[in-house]
Amino acid sequence: MTKRYPYSLRKRLFWRLLAVQSVVLILVVIVLISVGQMFDYRSTEGTIEILRRAVFRQPTGELSLRETEDLRQLRKDAPDLWYTIRDTQGHVLTDGRIPDEYASIGSALDHVGQARLGWNLGDQDRPAAARMKWIAMDWGQAQFLTGTDGPNSITFILFGVSLTLAKFVVPIVAVMALGALIATPMVVRRSLVGINQAALQADTIDVDQRGGRLSANDIPEEVAPLMRAVNRALGRLDEGYERQERFLTDAAHELRTPIAILNTRIGSLPHSAVKTDLLEDAARLAVLTEQMLDLQRLKQGKVQFTNINLGQLARKVIIEMAPLAFAAGYTVQFEVDGAGEIEGDPLALQRALMNILQNAINHGGRKGIISLTSGCNWIEVSDEGPGIPADLQERIFEPFFKRHHDGRGAGLGLNLVRDIMRLHRGEVTFDNCSPGAICRLSFPSGGTADDKTVSHLARAMD
Repeated sequence: MTKRYPYSLRKRLFWRLLAVQSVVLILVVIVLISVGQMFDYRSTEGTIEILRRAVFRQPTGELSLRETEDLRQLRKDAPDLWYTIRDTQGHVLTDGRIPDEYASIGSALDHVGQARLGWNLGDQDRPAAARMKWIAMDWGQAQFLTGTDGPNSITFILFGVSLTLAKFVVPIVAVMALGALIATPMVVRRSLVGINQAALQADTIDVDQRGGRLSANDIPEEVAPLMRAVNRALGRLDEGYERQERFLTDAAHELRTPIAILNTRIGSLPHSAVKTDLLEDAARLAVLTEQMLDLQRLKQGKVQFTNINLGQLARKVIIEMAPLAFAAGYTVQFEVDGAGEIEGDPLALQRALMNILQNAINHGGRKGIISLTSGCNWIEVSDEGPGIPADLQERIFEPFFKRHHDGRGAGLGLNLVRDIMRLHRGEVTFDNCSPGAICRLSFPSGGTADDKTVSHLARAMD
């Protein structure tokens, strides 16, 4: 399939408009020449051209005509042929019946280079049309006067058309081109103002936003169907996303009960490697379920900020996650004596810290120490695993991104952590240490978030 590249609407409109205008103008001129008075002018011009080629000066100074083939054909085609040929010395050569209104012109037109003689529209008396023209000959100037139509050859017609095009049409086309060159960009720019605004609106539409539509204000009628089709498509996408989110929320709620029953039944099994694996798998199911619920809760802005002691938060999380770490082969180290207080949502921050610990358990190499430490306004989780490759340190926060295609989890954990930290005006950072990786959750020092800020940040995440 041939690839079609974008084209400039301004250039296309300019050239097509100029082409249409030029063709119409040329056709009008040709029609006028063909059916108007100018056609008579072109015909008598043929007679004068035949006479010019036939006339010559005798040694005595008198004017004479050679009987050329064209002249003989002219006499045959035009039995009423008449003409008057004069030179500047007063020699005159005439033939045929000269109309009375032209017989006495004589030298009255000596100072006129050429003239068309005849009648105007509306005249009652219409004398025969005639044509006068001074022509420079080899032997001097000669005045030709005739009213007989010569041969209507295509050569003379084309000559007349070409002359008219050169004198009148080309300058007019040049002026039209200049006008189109100036006007077309202005017209296109003003006509596409609404489309440019719609393009800016389209850039703001995001997968996490609902209800985004393109404005139909100042949209050309020809483009309006496209805008309406795009808005209908956006509406269908909104409905599809809403159904998907409702399904995920309902599914997460429904999974809570069977997961709790599964954990109870696994806990009653005798200790073995299979039991350990089952406990880890059930824990991942529980974490994934809570992650889906947390995503919906954060998108809906259902957060409640209170004073939180980072040390107590860390203790609660480590008590819940330590059995999983021990079962996976890790030693847990815990130090929160320097923990301070912040303002935030307890459930959201608890989920963020649990996701960080779960990430360390999954990627720490199943050996070594997992450490959880806290300061005045930060919490760090470190492991002794292989660390994070430099080219993946930014991508790990993307939703559904997994470091390995066959890796555990759905790729939601770290993306959820980042959203939670943005909600708390903090940040999450990863860095490699020797050995392993270290993740820090940093909160604003001495800052509190009022209801307006929390509401604004929740909408920004949505």
